[in-house]
Amino acid sequence: MRLFCASRQEGPARPCCDMEAVHEARRSADRLGIEHVVVDMEETFQRDVVGDFVEEYARARTPNPCVRCNTLVKFGPLLEKAQRMGFDAVATGHYVLRSWTEDGWGLFRARDPEKDQSYVLWGLDRSRLDRCHFPLGRARKGAVRRLARRIGLTAWNRVESQDICFVPTGEHPQFLAERIPKDHPMRVPGPVRNVEGELLGAHEGLLGYTQGQRRGIGVGGGERLYVVRLEPSTSTLWVGPRESTLAGGLAAIGGNLMAPRDLLEGAGVVARIRYHHTGAACRVDATADRWLVRFDEPLGAVAPGQSVVFYRDDRMLAGAYIDEALPVA
Repeated sequence: MRLFCASRQEGPARPCCDMEAVHEARRSADRLGIEHVVVDMEETFQRDVVGDFVEEYARARTPNPCVRCNTLVKFGPLLEKAQRMGFDAVATGHYVLRSWTEDGWGLFRARDPEKDQSYVLWGLDRSRLDRCHFPLGRARKGAVRRLARRIGLTAWNRVESQDICFVPTGEHPQFLAERIPKDHPMRVPGPVRNVEGELLGAHEGLLGYTQGQRRGIGVGGGERLYVVRLEPSTSTLWVGPRESTLAGGLAAIGGNLMAPRDLLEGAGVVARIRYHHTGAACRVDATADRWLVRFDEPLGAVAPGQSVVFYRDDRMLAGAYIDEALPVA
């Protein structure tokens, strides 16, 4: 797929989508004796992924663009394009298991827990899972590299893509500043205050902060402080001790079921609130458009805009966008 930077020669190399990645894909296709086709998805990607990324940050939220890309690009228009070209299904390198259950196809955590990508696939249309294949779900990363080397694929030792493909590492504020007007509330300098309202310092704009953040707040000395909330209306950055970031639950919107709703009910459900989060036991009320989640124990850094994804054992049940952190009861 041509998404964002495949046509750009300048700038740092990016494992996911620079010109060398295109060449590697072509060489791999030649080695396997299959056709190599580049599908132009840049317009869709710019609108539904990059555009949403900027809009969410402008609303003081923290999006996960990989969720949007998988939902609205890879397993949406790309799958439809493949079908128009006469293919039965799309196979990708995602580390996730697709297994048949008594209620149909379901998604499960990958065998390699360090590489599991089920978290970013919660938005898929479950009815399309019969046309999606994930051959690496039972594999370990090292074994995949050894196999690729053995069969002569030159990309066997290519550096992994760890960052957002369209934002170089550490350049979020600069990327956003180029797309959000200078007079926008998220870019206006303002005060840094603690939860008691005391003035601790100043910031140059809220774009560089996210809820639960500890490093880079710019207030030195005293106790360790975390970002509690962003307040664009007053350009205020509120900070406090870790206890002040704790939430008793969350409200979520845009929910998508990947399993029968009754599996979300009762004990035994675990919620992940960010990609590398191990999960927290919870209770879920998904009977309305706005899902309500209560954690068994208070949880920190519940950031609006991120995804909450639910599991029972290794099965991924559903996901939604975090809309609001709820106070500890």
